[in-house]
Amino acid sequence: QVQLVESGGGLVQAGGSLRLSCAVSGRTFTSYYMGWFRQAPGKEREFVARITWTGVTYYGDSVKGRFTISRDNAKTTVYLQMNSLKPEDTAVYYCAAGRYRLGSYSSDYDYWGQGAQVTVSS
Repeated sequence: QVQLVESGGGLVQAGGSLRLSCAVSGRTFTSYYMGWFRQAPGKEREFVARITWTGVTYYGDSVKGRFTISRDNAKTTVYLQMNSLKPEDTAVYYCAAGRYRLGSYSSDYDYWGQGAQVTVSS
């Protein structure tokens, strides 16, 4: 079993920055690729970014150039640095871990955190 706990959410003004962290415990961290998703009220869950255990990254079009995903394998933690935030980035952000189907769909991930609220005011 793998446990994921997000932290670092909050309220920020448009143009500001936040960094989310996801602490992972349980099985070997390097066995998993990690992803971030988000879900705004009344909308479907949206892919944000993913990273392999070797550090290869991939981003959703809406955050490309503004967000950066990274991981510290020694600390078993994955991060999402969010810059130039916009009101439309407001959502609950979820950390996820997967092992067998590297991709950008929710179904590609096997474990999920509880979510962290990010609110961007205009």
